[in-house]
Amino acid sequence: MASSPVEYMVGGVEIHFPCKAYPSQLSMMNSIIQGLKHGKHCLLESPTGSGKSLALLCSALGWQQAEFGRSALKTILWVKPNTLHPRKQSIASRLSGKMLSSLILDCEDDDFQPERKRFRTAEHQVLYLSANNLSVFVFVCFQSTEHCSLCACASTKDGAKKKVNDGKKKIPKIFFGTRTHKQITQIAHELKRTVYSKVPMTILSSRAHTCVNGRVAPHANRNERCKELLDDKEGGSCSYYHGIAKIRGRSTLHQAFRLSDAWDIEDFVAQGRARRFCSYYAARELMQEASIIFCPYNYLLDPLIRESMEIDLAGQIVLLDEAHNIEDCARESSSYTLDHQSLLMCRQELDNMVKKNIKPLDHERLMGFCYSLINWIQENKSLMSDRGFEGACKVWNGRDVLGMFKDIGITADTYSLLTKSLGAVLEKENIRVIKGKEVKVEVPTISSAATTVLKSLFMVLGFMYSGDSCSVAEDYRIALQKTFSWKNQVPPDAPDAQGFFVRPHDRQRNGIRVRTEVLTLSFWCLNPAVAFAYFRTAAHSVVLTSGTLSPMGSFSSELGVDFTIKLEANHVIDKSQVWVGTVGEGPQGRKLLATFKHTETYIFQDEVGALLLHVCQVVAKGVLCFLPSYKMLDKLRERWNNTGLWEKLERHKAVIPEPRGGGKGDFDELLQQYYDAIKYCEEERDGALLIAVCRGKVSEGLDFTDDNARAVITIGIPFPNIKDLQVELKMKYNDQHCKSRDLLAGHQWYEIQAYRALNQALGRCIRHKNDWGALILVDERYGKSNKYITGLSKWVRQLVQHHHTFNNAMRSLVAFSQVQRKVQGPPAAVSPPNGHPGARGLPDATDPQTPASCVKQPEPQQDTSLFTSAQGKATQREKAGELSCKLKVVL
Repeated sequence: MASSPVEYMVGGVEIHFPCKAYPSQLSMMNSIIQGLKHGKHCLLESPTGSGKSLALLCSALGWQQAEFGRSALKTILWVKPNTLHPRKQSIASRLSGKMLSSLILDCEDDDFQPERKRFRTAEHQVLYLSANNLSVFVFVCFQSTEHCSLCACASTKDGAKKKVNDGKKKIPKIFFGTRTHKQITQIAHELKRTVYSKVPMTILSSRAHTCVNGRVAPHANRNERCKELLDDKEGGSCSYYHGIAKIRGRSTLHQAFRLSDAWDIEDFVAQGRARRFCSYYAARELMQEASIIFCPYNYLLDPLIRESMEIDLAGQIVLLDEAHNIEDCARESSSYTLDHQSLLMCRQELDNMVKKNIKPLDHERLMGFCYSLINWIQENKSLMSDRGFEGACKVWNGRDVLGMFKDIGITADTYSLLTKSLGAVLEKENIRVIKGKEVKVEVPTISSAATTVLKSLFMVLGFMYSGDSCSVAEDYRIALQKTFSWKNQVPPDAPDAQGFFVRPHDRQRNGIRVRTEVLTLSFWCLNPAVAFAYFRTAAHSVVLTSGTLSPMGSFSSELGVDFTIKLEANHVIDKSQVWVGTVGEGPQGRKLLATFKHTETYIFQDEVGALLLHVCQVVAKGVLCFLPSYKMLDKLRERWNNTGLWEKLERHKAVIPEPRGGGKGDFDELLQQYYDAIKYCEEERDGALLIAVCRGKVSEGLDFTDDNARAVITIGIPFPNIKDLQVELKMKYNDQHCKSRDLLAGHQWYEIQAYRALNQALGRCIRHKNDWGALILVDERYGKSNKYITGLSKWVRQLVQHHHTFNNAMRSLVAFSQVQRKVQGPPAAVSPPNGHPGARGLPDATDPQTPASCVKQPEPQQDTSLFTSAQGKATQREKAGELSCKLKVVL
């Protein structure tokens, strides 16, 4: 049964919460309200499973609704006598004149105001208005022949109107960014639980998730195909796109699309198919009326995506959930890597436009830029030095490159002309004078691929030319790199002795593997503050949240933002519900040190395999194991297959390794196999073992509730690849500027990246108040130095216990499992991810051969959608928890 909604007064703002809030949620809501009220930036860490997303939504929307209420209360309607028919006076309308007048005149943030004496005549009535579903009282003065001295109409009619108009305040929209589209779906389900579910909203997404046109969806490059259809003037345009205008009519967009409640991408796409409108462009149009906009946060960070989506963050609220990767994302959004072949293609297209005499001046100017850049690359190829076995590179400082570009005619002045030319060539219509009349004539334009190349180049050049004396160029490193790749090359058709062409069968035309040189020019921004500067200056308030922001020290210096409000919230669970232990040796007593040197040895690989087998024997249901890299995963898998250990693991659990690549559908299918293996018994196997990689798909944003993760094992410390060129350059950059810009030293930055990845993996386990599980950190370094513990999240590092022998660790783990089984009761069926939280039990850890209670395998036709259970229960919660949101008048 769903909990009843609860009202909280936080920082002077009334917040409606769908259930009784945890202390960590109240702390988070208080921090957010303070940040929004005063336009401050917030950095908030709250453990996974503590309900931070719900606290984010309710506090931000509660503050926004309160602002709408204040705006409505400040509006005084001026009408002639007897033209309105007010309702018959109720108890509410007979409230004291003092309170009603104070609501109008004293609705600022001041908590303490001097008492003002007010009187009320028959000419004053109370009307009931509604502002964004927030019922408010508005005090209306019916103008009489004499001026009134009792309220805001004390001045002339015109003067009062001017005062009201001057006092109007634009209420900020909320841009809610998260890392992936799947996380947006989870947030939308949370919104459905609240009384704010009827707030106008939209979700910005890619065509890959929203396109409903059968002529576009099957294509690999949907963006290109979509634009081709929209540009088709010969009757082949997209009927779904034009369906938006047909549906909209005279009603508001949300009414036209029948969006009376919170929705997710799947809901909207299904409606688009049924009613034949484009859900991609419809969602963008809904942004005009939306109070809250959801999107992946690279849509907000990347200047090109912001421009394409027409996102304006000036004066708006920016909430970034799962923001532990925000530094990397900010650097990437202001960086660009150019493939040499793409540059040649772009030059060829521009050359063709010049030959066809289509806007020749602008196309020729852009073509000259491409020629200059191509020649510069060719001249500097000889400067590259070998790096690794099959590669070479040359790296320059950004300021040095601008000096070199000046010698080939690329300067800040010519850059300005180039951007104007790009804008001109992208115009699809040209005005010409025909027979004395101005006529709009359609003209061809360069392809989307060529447009992307030029826009991206001009974006990074725009950053580099910005600042005093191009100071931002110091934050860039430009790398010319040569690598090699193997490609299949099909031999061309050749005539035989008689001159006939005989094409072999497809099976004989697989071609040959050809080693091909790949030349790239990378513009790498090493300072995330470059991209984040727009947020700092434009947004009303920026709120960064995650369960794994620790260590938090780097965010202010790296992003260049003063986070005046910070919070490290405690977990909602009892300490007895989680087992956190470090293990420095394996079952054979061999030390486990997961450095590159040791992980290459068979001794280490065998010992880790034996440890994993023991854990699978004593922990029932789901076990997650995180490795530092895919390379280690491949090595362990190969070794364990050779020694037979992989087969032993599969006797106890279904073993599923995380794939290195693959599409979204393949990954979802793999996850479903994991969940099914836990939920349904198969012979003597009990549950599943998912072997994943830190920073991979499994470690980011997935919800392994209850039996889906009774133990999380991390092998080693996931430091970034020290030999990676970008990592090396970033460390040197931080060392160079650590004193002048208060940055972390290079080695400190390097360590923080490892701990954030580690914390993210550990956070897959405990997902709600009644959940329980074990966190097993495998590496002897944890027990030797406390510095490896300080980087862990607050709630984890408080519970860490060091186990000097493997046997001690296993005895403790078995005892923990037995206690939790007794406390939580008999095991129940496992809910899929995002299912309603509930207590789950664990079988006796001392009897690994006895499986826990099993659920009968469903028939093949049964729907096993990942989100079926969650959606149904979210709807139930929403119906039970619906509550009208009213501004209360208290005497």
